[in-house]
Amino acid sequence: MARRTSLARQITIAVVGYAVLLSIALFTHGVLVNENAERMVWQALLDTQLTEILERRHQEPGYAWRNNGRFDLHPLDDPRVEVPAVLRPLTPGLHDSVFYGDNEWAVLVRDTDDGRQALALDIDGFEDQEWVLMRPVLASSLLVMLLLGVAAYFGARVLTRPLRDLAARIGALSPDRHGQRIELPPRASTELAVIASALDDYLARNEQFVDRERAFIDTASHELRTPLSVIRSASQIALTGPRTADAMALQLARIARTTQEVEHLISVLLVLAKDPARALAGAEPLHLETLLPDIVDDHRPLAAGKDLQLVVDAPAPATVLAAEAVVRIAIGNLVRNAIEHSDRGTIDIRLEPGGRVVIRDPGHGMTPDEISALYARLARGGGRSAGIGLALIARLSEHLGWQLDIASDPDRGTVASLVLPTQETGRAPRPG
Repeated sequence: MARRTSLARQITIAVVGYAVLLSIALFTHGVLVNENAERMVWQALLDTQLTEILERRHQEPGYAWRNNGRFDLHPLDDPRVEVPAVLRPLTPGLHDSVFYGDNEWAVLVRDTDDGRQALALDIDGFEDQEWVLMRPVLASSLLVMLLLGVAAYFGARVLTRPLRDLAARIGALSPDRHGQRIELPPRASTELAVIASALDDYLARNEQFVDRERAFIDTASHELRTPLSVIRSASQIALTGPRTADAMALQLARIARTTQEVEHLISVLLVLAKDPARALAGAEPLHLETLLPDIVDDHRPLAAGKDLQLVVDAPAPATVLAAEAVVRIAIGNLVRNAIEHSDRGTIDIRLEPGGRVVIRDPGHGMTPDEISALYARLARGGGRSAGIGLALIARLSEHLGWQLDIASDPDRGTVASLVLPTQETGRAPRPG
């Protein structure tokens, strides 16, 4: 595993590094300014002195300058005069840091009526004094950087303490507790608040995921119990009952029908087990005006033996965005519910604008308590004998963002309305 560096150390290194770079920049700038100032001083001093010597030569014939070890005058064009070899190739102008005779000199070269003259100023003592003065400055700078590093380290520790406290709070979270959130002190920084808010959002989404998984397990165990019992019962009857062809065919048909219901149930449960975004990823455009009659035709055999008519009215095209298998299961179970709760009359299945499917039956109806239980997803529809519970269809609709409405009065029938997302809006429209 890669070795990680603490944030406090990174801050300390960054602050000290910035201070070092800033000090180097300031020191370099100071040296350049000092060198430029020195050149200006040497230029002015040597220029004044050389002008004075040349004027005195013209005013006093026979005047000769005597080198005194501080100012030395050298005629560079006179081969008879001994001149330091380093001076002869110099061009007119100021030249500092010229070394000869174990000393450092500043030399001003000028072309005059008497030829090219070089006036040299011994600056060896000045340079030595300059370094004497600079040593305390460098030492104090190093001390300041050391103190700054110590201060930066402890300052970084103080600044990162809220992060350590936040990490401790996160570590104290228990995976089996519900509704946990990150609590910050009143004076917490905005950055910590952003991190805590993101963590709270993650905790909330994780709780929703866990709740969805728990609900999925509860629903699966509840919904699978009935069809599995039917299959077991039919199998036992087939094994222990009369072995006639009609009796065996009856039980096998019962098993086949229940197996198909289990397949539908598993499809719904798998959709509920997925995150809504993933579940919606499989949506495709469906022509509901064509699909709806096909779904109703699949369920017409359930009305055999009853004085019921199933009337489908799909007058206008309606394209919705959904997975076909899930749409078939949802609408099919609403139709099944209407058939099982009705004995005679007409069941109207109508396709309305906006992807709305309305199923009106003349059946027994539901009490307000049953409807409340349905919307709360705490019970299945009263009197159901087979198929997927209405509560599960309600939960499926909520999971996918569909809109399911149930309106019913005892002895007056039930009206179920399912709104699917249209291709134009990409979502199920809300009523006016």
